[in-house]
Amino acid sequence: MICWLMLRLMVIFAILAAPVLADVKGSDGRVVDCYCTDRDGSRMELGEFTCLRVDGRVFTAQCQMSLNVPMWREIRAGCTAETLPQG
Repeated sequence: MICWLMLRLMVIFAILAAPVLADVKGSDGRVVDCYCTDRDGSRMELGEFTCLRVDGRVFTAQCQMSLNVPMWREIRAGCTAETLPQG
């Protein structure tokens, strides 16, 4: 009985997790390479942090996906030395 329940739970988890693990694909079926860009147009990978200055505000942001679109999400006010742009 317990093994059957465990198997059912594993199948349900696999079905629910599949869309999360799937690659983002374009209309032509090819995998789309998702990333953010910084102020200079340099590529920033998903999960990377940076310091952003927008309308006089300064905050740490992370490159994340939202509805299949890469975007900068504010993580906290202010910036630390490791999130400041290099150069």
